[in-house]
This record gives sequence, structure tokens and C-alpha cells, in this order.
Amino acid sequence: MGVKGLQSFMDRCCPEACVTVHLRDMAKQHSAPQGVPTLVVDGMACLRHWYSCKDWVSGGQWKEYMAILKNWVEAITSAGIRLVFFFDGVVEEQKRLTWIKRRRRVNGDVCKIFAHIKAYGEQPCQEMSVLPSGLATFTRFALKSLGQEVFCSVREADYEIASYAREHNCMGILGHDTDFIIFDSAPYLSSAKLRIDTLTTVLYDRQRLCHTLGLAVFHLPLLACLLGNDVVYEERMQHIRNDALAKYRKFNPTSYPGSQQGQIILAVSQFVRSCSESHDVLIPPSLKLSPVDKELLEKGVQSYILFEQTKRRSSETTDHPAAVYQKYVSPTILQACREKHVAAEGFMVYSVVSEGMVECSNSLEDEEDTQLLPQAIVYKPCRQRIYGVLLLHTFNDVDINPPPIKEWFVYPGNPLKEPELVPPIPLKIQCDHPGLDALWFGKEQEVSSLRLACFLAILDCQDFADLYGIIEEHLFVTLCLVTYITVQVQTMSQEDVDAYLSQAVCLTQKSPQELQQIKLPFLCSRVIQLGCLYVRGLSYLLGANCASGCPITSEALMPWNSFDGRLFHSKYLLAHSSVEDLVLLDNNPSCLSVFDTLRTKVKDVCLKKGRELQSRPRRDTPQFSFKTREDPRHKERHPDGEGLGNQLDPRGIHHSAERWRGRGEVRRRHQVYENRGRHSRGNYPSASQQHPDFYTQQYHNRGVPANRRDSRGRFNHRGRYHLAPRWSQPPPS
Repeated sequence: MGVKGLQSFMDRCCPEACVTVHLRDMAKQHSAPQGVPTLVVDGMACLRHWYSCKDWVSGGQWKEYMAILKNWVEAITSAGIRLVFFFDGVVEEQKRLTWIKRRRRVNGDVCKIFAHIKAYGEQPCQEMSVLPSGLATFTRFALKSLGQEVFCSVREADYEIASYAREHNCMGILGHDTDFIIFDSAPYLSSAKLRIDTLTTVLYDRQRLCHTLGLAVFHLPLLACLLGNDVVYEERMQHIRNDALAKYRKFNPTSYPGSQQGQIILAVSQFVRSCSESHDVLIPPSLKLSPVDKELLEKGVQSYILFEQTKRRSSETTDHPAAVYQKYVSPTILQACREKHVAAEGFMVYSVVSEGMVECSNSLEDEEDTQLLPQAIVYKPCRQRIYGVLLLHTFNDVDINPPPIKEWFVYPGNPLKEPELVPPIPLKIQCDHPGLDALWFGKEQEVSSLRLACFLAILDCQDFADLYGIIEEHLFVTLCLVTYITVQVQTMSQEDVDAYLSQAVCLTQKSPQELQQIKLPFLCSRVIQLGCLYVRGLSYLLGANCASGCPITSEALMPWNSFDGRLFHSKYLLAHSSVEDLVLLDNNPSCLSVFDTLRTKVKDVCLKKGRELQSRPRRDTPQFSFKTREDPRHKERHPDGEGLGNQLDPRGIHHSAERWRGRGEVRRRHQVYENRGRHSRGNYPSASQQHPDFYTQQYHNRGVPANRRDSRGRFNHRGRYHLAPRWSQPPPS
């Protein structure tokens, strides 16, 4: 949640309530019941600050991100501070509309990102950045691997954070949400203004704010709801604010030096002070509200009343599971799911068995690329089998068809007007399913084998059972995931598979610093979507693993063990340039054997399923002119000669944009040159010996007629540009 305009009001109009503090000094002065001062961290609010990697568009720089997280944790814990992290675990129905509005807004941002990449072949500016898919999910596991205490909420995370901080007398809440001012809990510390090198940040003082506004702390929940938050939308209380502002200006004719929003906050504060004198009354009787608005306002105010402050709690805020799904799992399973969820050790299963509902936020998917299906559709069969494992084997052996799962998934073509109803489907396994209790808690040796069989059956990869324990576990996971993607996505080529597999094989030998130094001549929108598709797949594999009783270690399912965005991008360009396998594997002969094994397995299983994997080197032609290091303007930006080969200087981008605006439209070219036959791999120099423009020349000029190239051998961008068709509705499942 967040209170409309309160953060900016405090920053601009109430500086006395914004106090710079040193965390180390706060920790020394704090009286903790257990002797160790605790800082509660709103993990969702910190994600954007933690993910400071330069590359954010290619799917995630996960090794680099892990190093950043480790340094961040060590910097704070070295000051004698205990950290406790909370992450959102649910989307409450009363905030569904807000969630949808935000998802639609991000959809617009994603469209702009792909338009920029297609126009310039480079990552947009930081202001347009979106976080890599699955970042919140994998960050929970990352922090746990660093020995930190992590919780996943079963209701609104802000509420649980404030409750925990108050109950355990914590030194502060680190976050970026003005609701932490409204809650009568620990001091609110800004995550956005935290300097990790000096451990200084800004404390937003609740008492000083109340002094400025002339309010008591118990007035703050009503103030927040009248100003507008995620429960009581701003427009619902507009008439009250208008009346309060008119009265305020009548008695304060001198214009307040602050903004319009500042005057509104002062006016509503004066109104709350005049009509609310007791903390025992949630909604003052003097408020003239319709029954619907009064009920909504009561719900909003109650959302700020913590467990420890009152026993008053409406039935809407209880966290009991939906009764309709209780009969499909045993109480033991339900309790285990909840415990795994709260401890941030599970994924998907609790929301399925408790509420029958699953959400998935935005992904980097190009709505104009009809050759790649949205990830929600690609992984739908996988999710249906997960639902089947959880719900189709009842603990009381009663054969009942469970209702479908409600899915709120964001993807091109889905208007998000209502959830999609997705029915569970049973697994196809050779042995009898023993039931979920036996699968999760059974001690017999055969149960261990059955867990792996269930996991593989969810991915339809039973043929790989004999490889388990033979190859490294993270490569086993990669093999299953790449095979699943290849079977589901008919436009996947042998080159795409080679890119996925080679980067997973090579990743273990590269440090975060080496990955940061990978040079890319340009960014390809298709690679970006493929990278996102892979990372999203890892999150579904987490769900499959949880549902199957965890036959795979969680660490093997983490992206920092099998994926790096820049590395994958470079391997994709190499694979589609038809280089020999050794070049694709960084000239490391020791990687050839495992790479060949993985590739052969993928190809054989696909063929067995009627999916013939073909070589189709792509000849997509970028729509921008490359500014190579020979370009004098490029040297002005990179005097040391280093940098991306496709970096455009600001003048080039400006002039290009002006030309497009002069034409009145942006025309995009989606031309694919396909070669159905197997393309022989040539003998190319190693990646370290290649010319800086190797990818540009080899990947794009091959197959381009000579009369379409300029004097330097580059593609001449003339002719017509066409918009590809958009996704209207998802294809039938």
C-alpha cells in the first residue's frame, strides 16, 4: 500500500520529520530484548536497489546479483544488526484492481522497451528499466542461501512487517512505503536513501509528522484512507477532501507555500482532528457516508490496526484457506504447504491448495513477435500437471473432480478482466500414485524414485530418469527445461537449443566480473524473450519440485547456476552465426562431451515426441546502423576503445529519432531468412580473436545480397517496413 502524496509532503513540507540516521549508531542505542538489534526489511521495496547490475533486459545477471546481495548483507550484519526479510506472498482480493492497473501500466513500459531495442539495438535508459522475471522469487532463496531469515506473507506483507516489528521491538523497518508511517510500529527507514557504504539513511519520524499536522498517532489510519491508498481508492473520498479543502482555505486565506497536495494533506488533517477524538471509534459518526463507502472506509482503517493493538479483526482479514479446496488435501499437507510458504521454501503450492488461485506478473515479451508464444501459454501444461499432483489424489480416496484453478497471468492478449480457469490434469506415470501424503512424507526407497518420476512427468521428460546423478544436477535441470521449451515452442531451432545448452555448460567457469565484460554488438529482441522464457521456466520447476516432494535440490533450480543474460545473448549470436562447437564453448575441449550429450538427448526426446528439431540460422536484420569502434563519434564516448560494439552516440540517436518523427511513424522490419537444411559449422576463430564486429558481419551479412550492402559491407536499410500482427487472444490450449 501507500498513502497518496504523503512521501513528497514529508520530503518537501515537513523536513523536521526527515532525519538522517546512522544504522550502526541506531543499533548501539537500541534496547533489544534478545541483545541483538533487528532490522526488518521489506524485500519487495529493496529489489530495485539490490539489482544494480548494468544489464537488466537480457534475462538477469544472476551471478553478479548474488555477489551484490552478499556484499549488502555483510555490510549491515557487520554492524551488529540482525536482518529479517519479508516478501509478498499473496495478492489480496481487495487490492486486485490496483494490481491489475499496475500490470497494465507495466505492459505499456514493456512495449516501449521492445520498440527501443528494435530501433537502436541497445538497452534503453535506466528510467525505462524493469526488473528481471522471477527476481522476487529467486531473491528469497538467495537470501536464505546466505544464512538470512526470510518470511513470505500469507496476507498483506506491509501488515505482517509492521506486526513483526512491533511484536519483537525491532530497531526499524527498512522499506519504501508510507504505510509504515501510518502503522504504529517500529521507526520507518528509507531503503531508497540508504547508502550501504556509510550505512546512513533517512528516518521518517512518525511523532514529528503528527506534531506538524496536529494529530495523534491513532488519527493516522483515518487520514491515510481519506487521502487515498490501495484499499480506499483516491476518487472514493474526493468529496470529503473537497469539503475539507474549502473549509481549510476559508480559515487560512494566506496561500500555503507548499504544493496543492500539501494543502490537501493539511486540510484533511484539520478535518480528521475536528471530527475524531477517540481511538476507540474507527469511523467518526459525523462523517456523512453512504453505507458502501462507510464499509470500505472501515475496512481501510482496520487494515492498519495491528494484532497486538486490538482484538478487533474482521472476518475478511482471516487467513484460513478457502473451504472449497480443503477436501482435496489432508490437514497435514495443508499445514506443510503453509509452513513452506511462510519460510520462503515453496512456490505456487500453497496458493493452489489454499485459495485455488495463482498470479504471475509481467514478463519481457514482445507482443509483435508471433513466432514465440507467451510464457503463460508455454508453461500451461506444466502448471496443469502441478495442479493435478496437488489436487487429483485426495487424502480420503474420494474420487472428486476439483474445480479449476483461477490464474491471473499477465501476457500479450490477456485483458485481465477476469481470471482464466485452468483445470488440473493427471500425470502419466507407469506406477500407481500413492497420494500426496505418502509422496511428501514417505520414507521408503521407492518413494524417492517416485518423487523424481513425478517431477519428470510434470515436464513430460521421463526419458531423462537414467541421467539423474550422472550429470551435474543443474545441467540435469537445464536439460529438462530446454527440452520442455523445445517441444512446446515449434519455432525453436537447433541453434536456439545450442545457445541455451552452451551457456549453461560454460557458466560455471565464469566469474561475475568475466560475465560483465562480455561484449555484445547489439541486442536482439527475440533473444531477450527467450531469456525471459527460460528464467520463468525455472520458477515453474520450483513449483513442480515442491509438488513432487522435492526430489531436486533448490540450489540446482536457481538461475545463477544455469543462466546469465549477457552470456546467453552472446551464445545465441554465435550459434546463429554457424560457428563450430568448440568456439561456442569458449574453445574449452573439456566442455564438448557434456554439451554433445545434452544436445543429443534433447534432439532424441524431441524426435520421439514427433518434434523434429531443425537447423534454422536466423537472418533477422536489425533496423539501426551500427556505430563501431572505428566511428570517431564512438571513440568520443569510449576513449579507451572499450564498450559495446553497437553503442550509438547521443547525437546519432537524436538524429535518428528526428528522422523517424519526420516520417510520422516507426516502421519495423521483421524479415526472416530460413534455411531448412542443416547448416554446416564453419571454422571460425575463437571469440577472443574475433573482430569487434564479428557478430554484426557474420550474423547479419550472411545471406544478404551484395547489392543490399553498403561500401563497408553493412546492410543497406532501404525498402518497406511492416508491422507484425499482434496477439489478439491466446491460441486454444
